[in-house]
Amino acid sequence: MAEKNAPKKFSAALLLKRIESVVLFAIAIVLASLAVLLLFFTVQALYVAVVGGQIRDQAITILDSVLLVMMTMEIVYTVTLSLESHTLLVEPFLIVGAIAAIRRMLVITAESTKIEVSNPDVFRNTLIELGLLAFMILAIAFSIWILRRGWKPPAEEEEQEAEAEASKKIG
Repeated sequence: MAEKNAPKKFSAALLLKRIESVVLFAIAIVLASLAVLLLFFTVQALYVAVVGGQIRDQAITILDSVLLVMMTMEIVYTVTLSLESHTLLVEPFLIVGAIAAIRRMLVITAESTKIEVSNPDVFRNTLIELGLLAFMILAIAFSIWILRRGWKPPAEEEEQEAEAEASKKIG
């Protein structure tokens, strides 16, 4: 019982954990506020575009803003998970990367309708960028798939299987 009443030891690690929590909380508040403001202005832009009959011209800009809000909220989610577990998780960052790549692809596709066909260099560069973005999205999707399956290197899997068999023989 003497341990319950004993004063807590001061440690630099504990202080740094608390500072980390405060900073992550502040970051989450700023990002959430940014997302709310972005969403407000996006809804306002949507309203103006619909009333003004310019929805076709503004659709990509509005979609781009909505995807930016999604990315921002995914980052807020990641910060929240970091606050709760004090660990850095990879998957939410991969999701943000996928959303960013898709967002860029949509913007490029929309802007490509304005590119003059008479400029083959610009057209070729646009196609290269779209191809690289598509490759990035596939790589990110594959990475997420591996993370969710709990992939381990083959040598590690064999060791775990051997240990499991050995424990069955003993037990």
